[in-house]
Amino acid sequence: QVQLVESGGGLVQAGGSLKLSCAASGRTFSNYVMGWFRQAPGKERECVAAISGSGANTVYTDSVKGRFTISRDNAKNTVYLQMTSLKPEDTAVYYCGADSVWNTYAIPTTSPSRYDYWGQGTQVTVSS
Repeated sequence: QVQLVESGGGLVQAGGSLKLSCAASGRTFSNYVMGWFRQAPGKERECVAAISGSGANTVYTDSVKGRFTISRDNAKNTVYLQMTSLKPEDTAVYYCGADSVWNTYAIPTTSPSRYDYWGQGTQVTVSS
C-alpha cells in the first residue's frame, strides 16, 4: 500500500511558476514509476509527465515540453513537478500517481489505468 500526498498548488498569473510536490509513504519508493496527471472540468485525466523508478527516464506530453520538469528524490520518497511559463490552459486539478514496476529503468507509462495509487489532488489555477 502506498499513500500519496500532493502539495504546492495555488493561483498564479500566466507566465508564472509553481512547484508541486508529492510525498509517498509505504513500500520502496524506487519500485514505482511516478506520474503527474491533470484533470480539468469536463475533460479526461491526462498524463503531464512521468518518471521511471530510477529517475533515469522521463516522458512529457507535448503541451508541456520545455516548460515542465519532473524529478524525484528517492531518499525523500518525493516526486516533484516544476512548472514554468504557465498558461491558463494549464488550469486543472493535478494528481500524482504510482505504478508498481519491477524494472526501475523501464520507460514510464502515461496511461492512467496502469497506475495503482493516487493522491487526493491539488488545484492549479492560472489567471490570464
